[in-house]
Amino acid sequence: MSFDGLFTKAMVEELARTLKGGRINKVHQPYKNEIILTIRANGVNNKLLFSAHPSYARVQLTNEAYENPSEPPMFCMLLRKHIEGYLLEDVYQVENDRMIIFEIKGRNEIGDVSYKQLIIEIMGRHSNIVLVDKTRNIILDSVKHVSFAVNSHRAILPGQPYVYPPEQKKQNPFLAVEEDVLRKVDFNSGKLEKQIVEHFAGTSPLFAKEVIHQSGIANRATVPKTFIKMIQRIGNGELEPAIMSTGNKDVFYLFPLEHVKGEVKSFNSLSELLDRFYFGKAERDRVKQQGHDIERLIINEKEKNEKKIEKLEDTLREAEKAEQLQRYGELLTANLYAAKKGMKEIEVIDYYDETGGTVAISLDPRKTPSENAQKYFSKYQKAKNSVSIVIEQIEKAREEVLYFDNLLQQVQSASPKDIQEIRDELIEGGYIRSRQKRNAKKISNAKPILDYYLSSDSTEIIVGKNNKQNDYLTNKVAARDEIWLHTKDIPGSHVVIRSKEPSETTIHEAANLAAYYSKARNSSSVPVDFTKVRYVKKPNGAKPGFVIYDNQQTVYVTPKDEIVLKLKKK
Repeated sequence: MSFDGLFTKAMVEELARTLKGGRINKVHQPYKNEIILTIRANGVNNKLLFSAHPSYARVQLTNEAYENPSEPPMFCMLLRKHIEGYLLEDVYQVENDRMIIFEIKGRNEIGDVSYKQLIIEIMGRHSNIVLVDKTRNIILDSVKHVSFAVNSHRAILPGQPYVYPPEQKKQNPFLAVEEDVLRKVDFNSGKLEKQIVEHFAGTSPLFAKEVIHQSGIANRATVPKTFIKMIQRIGNGELEPAIMSTGNKDVFYLFPLEHVKGEVKSFNSLSELLDRFYFGKAERDRVKQQGHDIERLIINEKEKNEKKIEKLEDTLREAEKAEQLQRYGELLTANLYAAKKGMKEIEVIDYYDETGGTVAISLDPRKTPSENAQKYFSKYQKAKNSVSIVIEQIEKAREEVLYFDNLLQQVQSASPKDIQEIRDELIEGGYIRSRQKRNAKKISNAKPILDYYLSSDSTEIIVGKNNKQNDYLTNKVAARDEIWLHTKDIPGSHVVIRSKEPSETTIHEAANLAAYYSKARNSSSVPVDFTKVRYVKKPNGAKPGFVIYDNQQTVYVTPKDEIVLKLKKK
């Protein structure tokens, strides 16, 4: 657990320094469990993110851009009514728990002074954001409603009094001394990490493991000293926010953790760390929820066409045996005198065989010898004619597999705004039915929204992340002599550099974007082709997003989040 009570304390101090005394100018709710407040403080507009996401619950300042819905949800409207234009008087943590209270003061619609509390409870899947009328201690509303049937201790519902979660009755680690650690921890019982978490408020298994690791030989002499030393470091604000990358998993904390082996990346603030750590994670989770049905459909269609190819290839192999059918027909015709109606098989001399061997020919006992011979000739002709048709069907099925493979990659790297465009494309292609034909037509006629980046030398780079965007970017937006990029023989995005002669650095940065938004995102040394837009053509009747190109050059890049984040921030 990286976002523990100790991390919460440090985050509250960071928020208080930046936001205390600021005015809440705007309230947005881009997603079901996320609230963003724009707070003007110290002459700067700051974006404060509250997240009650089951897996990514947190509070932080953010520089990320979030897409807002066309119609704000009810909770967002209520927040605008009650706190927009109000002052943020104070920010504090409830004891050492993962609870933060924002004290808000302003005047209501009739001019009276009004006090509100915006409370964020960071509790995994039970996380919540609650707006409370402080004077009456009454809940005005919350992101998640919880009834007494779900929680017997308290209800989180409009009109109910706000009740704190049950007290854990743990000791405040910032008031502890070495004797307290010795008294709380039984060194003879083992499981020292678990005991630290059980007895000291705000500590997590991650912090406890670091205490034991830094203690070396964990005993009564070393553990209390290390515990107090680490707590004092946090209390004094001696922080070095860091992400530890272990290959399979990333972990963040207030400072580098020695027990977590891997690459360490340091940041200037906790909010900057969280922006980097959660970059794309929460968005991909929302895409997975919104586009689950699309992803399942794409996978099914891809598998269906792969099975179709297998069957067609079996048919092709059978068709390639057509010469043998003709051979049987000719041998049977040459031996009609020896065949009789009612026979199931006849063995004849195979005059095609240089050794003079015989061959057994199956017969339909209901047909005459002449009819059996004609049956073989008919099968031969049918098989011969079917070869070209089967080859054509195999080619079409392979195109479908490639198309759905490309769509699958696009879903996996899509943002929530991209999902609807992919859905529209599938509706237009007849793969799924539109629930609302008028609305679908309106959306499909809208211009696709592209992603814009700036290279290190301030050259604009545009990325299309689905077929609609790719077609629009390459065929409508890009100029003929601008540079176009795409991963070589790998499903991915179209990328355009808005320059006729970009620098080598810009080409490599654009290639990084092309590799990042492709199926090879997690690979190294990804080949990316680049050429002028004039050399990129869309064949007649080709699937959306499909193009052919020539006169290309190739660069090899290893896609990195840091580069994408840096270019996007610019």
